[in-house]
Amino acid sequence: LRDSQQVDIKHLSGWKQWKRATSKSLNKILSEVKELLSYLEPWRYDIHSIEEKFGTGIQSYFSFLRLLVLLTFVIFIMMFGFVTVPVIISKYGMFNSSFAKISPKNIEPHCTVYEPDDNKGLVYFYTYLKDLFSGTGFLEVTILFYGYYTTDDSGRIGIPRYNLPLAYLLVTFFYLALSLIWIIKRSVKGFKQNLVHSEDPFQSYCNKVFAGWEFCITDPKAAQLKHRSLLSELQRDLEEERLKRKRDDRTMKDKLRIYSLRIIINIIVIAVLSGCFYSIYKATVFSQESSSNISNMNSLANLLVQYLPSMVVTLANFIATLMFSFLVTFEDYSPVFEIRLTLIRCVFVRLANIGVLLFSLWNQISYCDTDKCKACGYNYELYPCWETEVGQEMYKLMIFDFFIILAVTLFVDFPRKLLVTHCSCKLVQWCGLQEFAISDNVLEITYGQTICWIGTFFSPLLPAITTIKYFIIFYVKKISLVHTCKPPTRPFRASSANLFFFVVLLIGLILAFLPVGISIAYISSSKACGPFRTFDTSWAVVPDTILGFPVALQKVLYGIASEAFAVPFFMVLCLVMFWLIALAGAYKREVEQLREQL
Repeated sequence: LRDSQQVDIKHLSGWKQWKRATSKSLNKILSEVKELLSYLEPWRYDIHSIEEKFGTGIQSYFSFLRLLVLLTFVIFIMMFGFVTVPVIISKYGMFNSSFAKISPKNIEPHCTVYEPDDNKGLVYFYTYLKDLFSGTGFLEVTILFYGYYTTDDSGRIGIPRYNLPLAYLLVTFFYLALSLIWIIKRSVKGFKQNLVHSEDPFQSYCNKVFAGWEFCITDPKAAQLKHRSLLSELQRDLEEERLKRKRDDRTMKDKLRIYSLRIIINIIVIAVLSGCFYSIYKATVFSQESSSNISNMNSLANLLVQYLPSMVVTLANFIATLMFSFLVTFEDYSPVFEIRLTLIRCVFVRLANIGVLLFSLWNQISYCDTDKCKACGYNYELYPCWETEVGQEMYKLMIFDFFIILAVTLFVDFPRKLLVTHCSCKLVQWCGLQEFAISDNVLEITYGQTICWIGTFFSPLLPAITTIKYFIIFYVKKISLVHTCKPPTRPFRASSANLFFFVVLLIGLILAFLPVGISIAYISSSKACGPFRTFDTSWAVVPDTILGFPVALQKVLYGIASEAFAVPFFMVLCLVMFWLIALAGAYKREVEQLREQL
């Protein structure tokens, strides 16, 4: 083959020979770099070991967790590099971090009062501990929260100026856009795999039996890994075939019984959701209304009142997830659809709980019954820096969710393992070991990632806490899987699971767009703290920055934002969309023809 290629090359021109040689060398370099980078992947050997022992289904969860660790770390680098570092450097006068080229105007003096209790002087140790867990006190005035990034227009004239509000807003847009592009890219990859694997059972068995082995494998451990992977896929196929035959053999009486049972279960699900939403709303209102009298309480009661919304949200998530996982077993669905339905229900309750919490907070923040309050645009008495208050709630949600994950592993899974191992009681043996529920574990990290996306605008260093949290969770879940849990009794396809994991994550990202967008565009920014204190809203920094551009560039930007550009652009997008739909239909027919030929 090499000699034949050399003969072909001789007939090419010098330019084409150089182009082919360069392309070949570049491909070789890229292949070597890619192979080298594969050794730098975190937890590479751990994930391969998990795949070998427990199959591709559980391995897909740990791979998903690793990807989220990398994503949150990138978000942290962006916020820290473009927002936190300039503010820290400006404290030492290296350059001036300014907010705008206009001075504050039309701001009432009482709106600019912000005196956080940073516990200066001698304080008790438990006060520091309370502040550490609640984000108040000394932690409230650190780089962790929005209020620290307050800038003024003072500084030396000759020093380059850094527009912190614009940088803050652009980094927020960029990390949300980066997350969206990353999720869509991964989802498309999973969709392609799912499309290839969506074959009829006979073809699936033929492919596994006659063409499933990888003959390049020479390492015994890799061979064992491939063997177990094929075994897991055959088990999944047999289970799906058994359930399919069971559904085909149902009588009319069986169908009526199953559909009636599903209706009743869905009514119970709606009742559980309503109870969760009402509990969160009442807990948030009670916690915020009690904040004015919180100084009269002792330290423990103070901490409990501040953590009450987070406790209720986490408890609602925990109870609802358990109930949904239990109820779905009676609905007689296939393993894949059972996981998807449980995920849909649990995703809805978890993400909707965050929405209810934020709605309750904003209801309290925007409540104004005096002219002084209306002049500020928000309840300045209770929330002089309301962005920091929202950031503290997201911080408490993140911390409390982490403690719950650790507590369940340490105080539920491990004692259950000890009881099953050393106790011969029939009830204990009937309960058995805790099953490693993939859907529940995916929900935990998706929930945490949604909190991170929402909270990063209000707490710029929250991604760093999320990264550390995921890093610890990886090892906690691995130890729990190896020593205290058993694999799922129903194996399922990893490719379809990966696709659905990213779809769930996409739902969480879309939810994060709403509160962050509303906070930026509609709710009045705090006048006492933060980089946007001289603007009516956070978005106002964009048109103010455009006013400083040259007139020609201003006209171009205003033209892009006008209806004269938007309508033709929308029509072109529709034409491209219709063309892509037609192309997808053609590819689908081609795939079907290739399958028939195979």
